[in-house]
Amino acid sequence: MSTNITPIHSESDYQFALNRIESLMDAQSGTTEADELEVLATLVESYETEQFPIATPNPIEAILFRMEQGNLTQANLAKYIGGRARVSEILSGKRNLTLNMIRALHQHLGIPAESLIGNIEALTPGLEKLDHFKFPMKEMVKRGWFSNIETPEFESEALLSSLVQQAGGLDAIPRAFYKKTASPRLNARTDTFALQAWCLKVLGEARENPPKVKYSQGSIDNEFLRFLSTLSRLPDGPRHAVAALSERGIAVVGIRHLPRTYLDGAAMLTKEGIPVIGLTLRYDRLDNFWFCLLHEVAHIWKHVSETNSVLIDDLTLEESDRDCDWSVEHEADQIAQDALIPPEAWASFCSSGAPMPSRVINFAQSINVHPTIVAGRVRKETGNYRLLSQFVGSKEVSKNFEGIR
Repeated sequence: MSTNITPIHSESDYQFALNRIESLMDAQSGTTEADELEVLATLVESYETEQFPIATPNPIEAILFRMEQGNLTQANLAKYIGGRARVSEILSGKRNLTLNMIRALHQHLGIPAESLIGNIEALTPGLEKLDHFKFPMKEMVKRGWFSNIETPEFESEALLSSLVQQAGGLDAIPRAFYKKTASPRLNARTDTFALQAWCLKVLGEARENPPKVKYSQGSIDNEFLRFLSTLSRLPDGPRHAVAALSERGIAVVGIRHLPRTYLDGAAMLTKEGIPVIGLTLRYDRLDNFWFCLLHEVAHIWKHVSETNSVLIDDLTLEESDRDCDWSVEHEADQIAQDALIPPEAWASFCSSGAPMPSRVINFAQSINVHPTIVAGRVRKETGNYRLLSQFVGSKEVSKNFEGIR
């Protein structure tokens, strides 16, 4: 039964709406619950837009990103800014951009004018100039990301600097986050500063608790992925999977997503080359967890090879939602899907009758996985998210990630 929908005016209203949205995620199109879900999602987005506004990229970050994108040197910028010495002064934060410089950079290099004008004060790559106002510091403090805080409103710059240092420095996060197509499954509405903060926290946690063995490229193959899928049968399967990955040199870190990040998971490397899988447990369901985990393992295996590369995944997005190269997502999806349910077994199951609960249980036993794996695949392919809901394992994942923040 649907509830009375009221405007969101406070944090408690916001949390109530989020909880209600989670309970309605399986609503079937055309029902009153689906209508309620759509209205609540609109109200939550409006509230998040007001409470967690997205800051415009800083001029220096915009210039540095354009240089990286076009393989430009400071010498290439000299004719637009007025000599190499002037370029050095701008990029070091010792001098602000003038109107003529802004016009030249916009006209000749295509840097958006709003990025150059929005905040004329320079933001340098140095920690001493880090603009902490653009990061969701209040939310980060609220979640216990920092300890021994007496006056967080006066310590935010130092707190952010400590987070950056924990992750290994600003170079730990690629500037490509400021380009919305940097990762195929990066939601276009994402607050890149909130996302950057989340990734810094994940990297920091991985560096403080690294695997005891070093990862090697041969550590992951289809046989190992299939083994991971069989761990789903265990009551604490997620915990065993994390341990198995650690034994192969891969760190798995659970950190709840920040507002306006629309995030399920990510794959990246620390500056020391440790492969890291970050999970948000956004939906806290077993079916979602196992697909997301194997999807990110596939990214580590096939796609993440440089310390400044990262793949961000909002798994609600499909290829039709983005106008970009989807090949890495296709490959990771297929690898995860085939590891969870062998293709020939799935074809046989689909041709043998309706997916009744008893058939789901028997089939899951025959391929040595939890019924949630089969139920999740059926629900995804039929588009009927009310079907087999007794198998999806709601609230069963977070208990395996103690202290997730």
